[in-house]
Amino acid sequence: MKRIEVKLSLSVVAPLLDLMKASSDVLEAQIAAPLTLDDIDADFRDDWKAELLQGQQEELHALMGLFDSDFFVNGVVAFDEDNAEIIVRACSALRLRLRRHDLKVLGDEQLESGGVELESLPAPLQKPYMCYVFLGTIQELIIQHLDAAILRGPSEPGVEFEAAEDDEGDEEIGGDGEDEKG
Repeated sequence: MKRIEVKLSLSVVAPLLDLMKASSDVLEAQIAAPLTLDDIDADFRDDWKAELLQGQQEELHALMGLFDSDFFVNGVVAFDEDNAEIIVRACSALRLRLRRHDLKVLGDEQLESGGVELESLPAPLQKPYMCYVFLGTIQELIIQHLDAAILRGPSEPGVEFEAAEDDEGDEEIGGDGEDEKG
């Protein structure tokens, strides 16, 4: 099974976890992407929303579970074909929440271009923006290194994904936010 481990800078990530946890707590009770399905039968709509919310809750618990006591000892989180899709979806839910709530004053172009200078943002926007970028970086790492696993879904019993030569090894996100091969 293909697995990547990412060494994170505790001094950079730890402050973001409070915001991630607060956003995750809000998303325990509401779907990240609001749905307006007024033309669907009310019972069906309510069941569908409940199912989506339950899935979102499980995904968020998986993401937040990466940042357990072991993480605070070694600063490492691991992604593999079993958790890749779940973690990508949880990151998307949190990013949607941040975008709609904490970063609503920034335009889509600003957020997606990555060209925002952190120091140029007002202090209340800096932490949410850093969190938004951090979650996007996690998504990019997973997609870059485990893309085949995400696209194919869970492997057949007895079938494992083989890592390409340039995909093996650890990723490290340092204090400067740059990815480095470790």
